[in-house]
Amino acid sequence: MSEQTDKNQSGVVIVGAGMAGVQTAVALREQGFTGPVTLLGAEPHQPYDRPPLSKAVLLGKAEDSAFDVDFEGLGIELRLGTEVTGLRAAEHELDTEAGPVPYETLVLATGAEPLTLPGTEGVPGVHLLRTLDDAARLRPVLAAAPSVVVVGAGWIGAEFATAAREAGCAVTVVEAADRVLAGALPEEVAAPMGRWYAEAGAELITGAKVAGVEEGRVLLADGRAFPAGAVVVGIGARPATGWLAGTGVELGPDGSVTADAYLRTSVRGVYAVGDCASFPSGRYGTRLLVHHWDNALQGPRAVAANILAGEPEQVYDPVPYFWSEQFGRFVQYAGHHGGADELLWRGDPGGAAWSVCWVRGGALVAVLAVGRPRDLAQGRKLIETGVAVDPAKVSDPAVPLKSAVA
Repeated sequence: MSEQTDKNQSGVVIVGAGMAGVQTAVALREQGFTGPVTLLGAEPHQPYDRPPLSKAVLLGKAEDSAFDVDFEGLGIELRLGTEVTGLRAAEHELDTEAGPVPYETLVLATGAEPLTLPGTEGVPGVHLLRTLDDAARLRPVLAAAPSVVVVGAGWIGAEFATAAREAGCAVTVVEAADRVLAGALPEEVAAPMGRWYAEAGAELITGAKVAGVEEGRVLLADGRAFPAGAVVVGIGARPATGWLAGTGVELGPDGSVTADAYLRTSVRGVYAVGDCASFPSGRYGTRLLVHHWDNALQGPRAVAANILAGEPEQVYDPVPYFWSEQFGRFVQYAGHHGGADELLWRGDPGGAAWSVCWVRGGALVAVLAVGRPRDLAQGRKLIETGVAVDPAKVSDPAVPLKSAVA
């Protein structure tokens, strides 16, 4: 058997069995790929969805969140508990603890890994919330309703604080920045969201650096100490790409795989998708790294189409979208507001439902909707089409966004 035939037999290998990896495998079959597809997952569990971990699974309303995919029926070989440790591109092989895995085409879908708080490794009662095992460890802790300290007031911190309050825990949220969502939203937009914590009975402490964590308490740099039956760290995530160092796959300063407009990496025959990859957005004129569920759902369709085409065919340039459920509110965001030259409010941010729209060059580029799903759906379509909008109509919450075209 020739070397080329060997490569063909190895087909498409996907590293990472999260949303992006699973959807790539499924999209390949849906689009007509008939060759071998192998999905490598580092965890021993059946592939699962992550958003329910901070809600239903954590609160005991669901045992797991496994994807409803018939891998065997689709002819997808699933290898669980298989951690990939290296890539030898010249040989078209991956290194794993179980031995080398050959590939013809490779898709990197390793996702992101949570940042840890320095000095907390091995301290009892300190938790991250990224995996099914993390949620399983936290569930009985929350059920006992201890006092909980959450480090980080970003999206995941807010969602965990919400679940902890629902479980009856006393919750203190400590944020190093001077406000919530400091890395995600402008101060004027984040300000009303910061008030939700107190309304839900959670204490929010901003501008506070953690000096140390001991069993049962959290110490701040200003000398204050807070009792903590559990400490949950939610200070962000980084692409899980450390194993690619020195392989020839180009990585950005943020650790993300530098993919092109077709989600190809710098190494021939290797694609990257989901949380681990950044891509150039023609729509926004910048490179985007999107750590959200919808990106891991949409990107795989472009990867599959380009693998089947053999040549780059489908440009990946989405309108990024995500949602967050926190403190009884459904928050949705579409687009990218960096570089916008105008911010327009729709409704009272002190009320139950309101939206914010960002405009650049007369066109809508991003929308944040709190309890106004119609604004999000209509705004997303306006962003996709790039049509000019009338600022006065956009600012009037009584005018449907679809009717705000200039």
